[in-house]
Amino acid sequence: MSNIEVILPDNSKILLNEGANGFDLAKNISEGLAKNAIALEINGDVKDIRTPLSNGDKVKILTSKDAETLSILRHSTSHVMAQAVIALFPQAKLAIGPAIENGFYYDFDLEGHSFTEEDLSKIEEKMKEIVKENLTFEKYLVPDVDAQINDFKGQGEIYKAELLEEHREHKPTLYLTKDKDGNTLFNDLCAGPHLPNTSFIKAFKLMKVAGAYWRGNAKNKMLQRIYATAFWTKDDLKAYLTMLEEAEKRDHRKLGSKLDLFSVREEIGAGLVLWHPNLATVREEIENYWRTEHRKRGYVIVNTPQIAKSKLWELSGHIDHYKENMFFIQKENEDDDQFIVKPMNCPFHILIYQANRHSYRSLPLRMAELGTVYRKEHSGALAGLTRVQGFTQDDAHVFCTPEQLVDEINEIIDFVADTMAIFKMDFEVELSTRPESYVGEIENWNRAEAGLKEAMDRRGMKYEINEGDGAFYGPKIDFKVKDAIGRTWQCATIQLDFNLPERFDIKYQDKDGQLKTPVMLHRVIFGSMERFHGILVEHYAGAFPLWLAPTQVAVVPISNDKHTDYAEKVYKALRKAGIRASLDDRSESMNYKIRESLQDKKIPYVVVVGDKEIEEGSVAIRKRGKGPIGTLKIDEFVTGLLEEIRSKA
Repeated sequence: MSNIEVILPDNSKILLNEGANGFDLAKNISEGLAKNAIALEINGDVKDIRTPLSNGDKVKILTSKDAETLSILRHSTSHVMAQAVIALFPQAKLAIGPAIENGFYYDFDLEGHSFTEEDLSKIEEKMKEIVKENLTFEKYLVPDVDAQINDFKGQGEIYKAELLEEHREHKPTLYLTKDKDGNTLFNDLCAGPHLPNTSFIKAFKLMKVAGAYWRGNAKNKMLQRIYATAFWTKDDLKAYLTMLEEAEKRDHRKLGSKLDLFSVREEIGAGLVLWHPNLATVREEIENYWRTEHRKRGYVIVNTPQIAKSKLWELSGHIDHYKENMFFIQKENEDDDQFIVKPMNCPFHILIYQANRHSYRSLPLRMAELGTVYRKEHSGALAGLTRVQGFTQDDAHVFCTPEQLVDEINEIIDFVADTMAIFKMDFEVELSTRPESYVGEIENWNRAEAGLKEAMDRRGMKYEINEGDGAFYGPKIDFKVKDAIGRTWQCATIQLDFNLPERFDIKYQDKDGQLKTPVMLHRVIFGSMERFHGILVEHYAGAFPLWLAPTQVAVVPISNDKHTDYAEKVYKALRKAGIRASLDDRSESMNYKIRESLQDKKIPYVVVVGDKEIEEGSVAIRKRGKGPIGTLKIDEFVTGLLEEIRSKA
């Protein structure tokens, strides 16, 4: 038998018998690795551990320590769930069961029965039985697609038949679940990869049931989707479930009602937010920071209209690439111009650029706007503040020369880092590249992607490549911030655009006297103000730091009869100093008012005043989360508050 040679990650080489697979390679390296091997990376592609190897392959054995294998665990567990459902509900038809960000799901067509919480418990128990059998996942290439389609149809598996027909030219495969005697107990149409066997499945949880249209199309049948999750260890699963419990407590929609922050009313429309005074105050503080920082960093601030003629959106390319997300204003007469509610601010900023002549000396031009835009969303996708139809972007566009590009990108990255540090949020970075539907020349896209990479590489940033997820007009850097309980949220974005400047034919005069097209950067720091405030509510669990808190200090007299006049004096001193204070002179008990202010309303400070405080001209201070922290003169307390507010501590 002849040999093949494969290359390991450290560039060492191993000789194997021809026909050897990844499991053979793992055993050749060590028995311990063979025991823990889950999958293979062959020439950059993740494959099943039993995939045959070829001469010259670059191979890495993947274990549970490799991030790529978590989705393999979850997808394999979804097949076990499908097997369990079919065992308990033989009439169920299978649709799809992919791994997703925090787990997996499987869609089922089950006529005449809706899955209940009790059903989920039964399915979980059945899954545990299947896992204990140590069944093997085996890949099987479909030899006769037409015969298999007929077989699926005969079983009533219409969704599998449809998928197989769609992928008939892609070397479709089934995954067979076999027992120790080689008997096939279950099969599922799937491309893989999967675990070697079910013994690797140790910690999973079925979460909930939801409706889902087949292929996400509302014209198709509504299926039942079971959401679930899986982790390598029970400790990891427990930590995740604990995080979900904490997230439930922090849900900005619940806190929004409890703390009187915002509302969404049917009379206005889904995804259109009413900012109540409390959250409007938080927004005002953040906008004040935003304006001050932009001016410090050399931006000019502009304002633009809410609507524009369709001609503008035709020129920008939005009509061709974004039409389904745009709101059109109904024309009264055929001869009237068609107007569109703006989905983006960028074309307006380009027109402002066009209003003046520019030379290389006047660039970069950094133009910013808190611009409200409107984008159509499916009603099922809308959620509180984090997914809306009308929102304000902290938008900016930088017009610069190619030579200035990398420095400008780094300036924006610094701006993002400085801003997120205020909220004690770390972030991860992704580079999103050219999508299938795009405008402009490939050469410009290649230049744009190279420019973004160069900026990040120059500062040694770690980033992931998100293939094909760029905007239609240019690639982008996405910043995913991490909140207090470890969840990531997409916020800041930098998008590089060579295309819109060309479409609008904007120019600057270079040092050689030639008219040239500037490079354009689209940029947000917070992203959507609505979304960012929703994130902040959950990040702080509604307990905003002093500089953002809607009410910063509550003043509570011990006795309304004896101490209200002095309490009002303290209240007025705080308000005069610019501190947002409230005077609680209700006829409730002092302890009730203190508890309500600190715990329910989440006010950072409560000051209590009585005979002693009147005599000393002081206040007794209680701090949220800490309780009593001492007594200070009024002026000393105010000075401390102002410093804490100034430092955004």
